[in-house]
Amino acid sequence: MTPRDISIGLLASETGCKVQTIRYYEEIGLLPEPPRTAGNQRVYDERHVKRLSFIRHSRELGFSLDAIREMLALSDNADQPCETVDRIAKSHLDDVVEKIAQLTSLKKELQRMVKHCKGGRISECRIIEVLADHSHGHCLTDHKV
Repeated sequence: MTPRDISIGLLASETGCKVQTIRYYEEIGLLPEPPRTAGNQRVYDERHVKRLSFIRHSRELGFSLDAIREMLALSDNADQPCETVDRIAKSHLDDVVEKIAQLTSLKKELQRMVKHCKGGRISECRIIEVLADHSHGHCLTDHKV
């Protein structure tokens, strides 16, 4: 290995990614398979570090693997307009805003249930009653039993 060559262990350490995750990203085509030494060890370089860092940061922000794949393909052709990347990011932001609204609603419902709990016996438990009855209209999804 030359001084620029990076082992999979060092790549994992530098990017905060597990070795198994790196192999998985190679397997699904997000990270190009690196060349191998005569002893069949993977040899990475700075391009792999940058690409894996991009993938890892994107995952931390909640982007799907498909969205990451699309953004990587676009970044491989840097002369293109960034409209598609903007669309991907906006769509993800819209999803996050919706999830926050759902979580806020969920928090309020749980707070309401806990507040109305008087202790006592299960037969009189408000939490059990609310959880068993979907007709209250407090559910985040429309479950029909």
